[in-house]
Amino acid sequence: MRLRGIKRSGNVEDRRGMRGGRAAVGGLGGVGLLVVLAIGYFAGIDVTPLLQQQPAAQGRPYTPTPEEEQAAEFATRVLATTEEVWSGVFRRQLNATYQPPVLVLFSGVTQSPCGGASGATGPFYCPADQKAYLDLDFFVTLSRQLGANGDFAAAYVIAHEVAHHVQNEVGILGQVDQARRQASQVQANALTVRLELQADCLSGVWARAVHGLMDQGDLAEALNAARMIGDDRLQRQAGQVPQPHTFTHGTSEQRAGWFQRGFDSGQMSSCDTFGTDRL
Repeated sequence: MRLRGIKRSGNVEDRRGMRGGRAAVGGLGGVGLLVVLAIGYFAGIDVTPLLQQQPAAQGRPYTPTPEEEQAAEFATRVLATTEEVWSGVFRRQLNATYQPPVLVLFSGVTQSPCGGASGATGPFYCPADQKAYLDLDFFVTLSRQLGANGDFAAAYVIAHEVAHHVQNEVGILGQVDQARRQASQVQANALTVRLELQADCLSGVWARAVHGLMDQGDLAEALNAARMIGDDRLQRQAGQVPQPHTFTHGTSEQRAGWFQRGFDSGQMSSCDTFGTDRL
């Protein structure tokens, strides 16, 4: 992705080096709303209890590596592209004004109104404070452990979380949260799948708008990333037989397919995952 000349976003809160973020590590609790909305990429084991047992590092200054600084600069510039894209899309397609989210960069663990954030939750968006949370180490996990290589795969992750903010801006997150509270677990999971696939589609809308910044192969990187984090693949990777009723993000093919749909159309209206019987 060609980001030279793209200014960094000013909507960034850098908490790297702040052990536990704004609160002590012992304050990490359950991930209530994170689970409700299933925003996190890892829907597996929550290791927050283990993090609670770790003593806070004291007296050791935090010095980011050059690689981490490069990743941080990349993230802030990608965020800037989302701000420009969604401001234009809201104006043209919704006749509305877009209010961008804040991106919180953290290392290890931090706090949010939605609960504790750690490597167990992965990147996530918290509608309570309208902030997206990202531990830059996730980019390494994405590449080395999940097999999603390339800078545009990382950009897709950021765009996906911003897409949840877009959903929040237009009222979809609140509607889904209310519907989930009145549904069975299986029904709630199905609603969350539609929410996540819509975010993938909206990520595709963003990608279409930044097509001029994309290198050859970038689209393939994003589609591969979508496939690598499909529920069916992650469950197989964990040695399990895929169980569709437990899915919270959609299959690999569904995720890639909805991203492609958004990319092909460039229209938010094409991302109505709640109005179709075929995902």
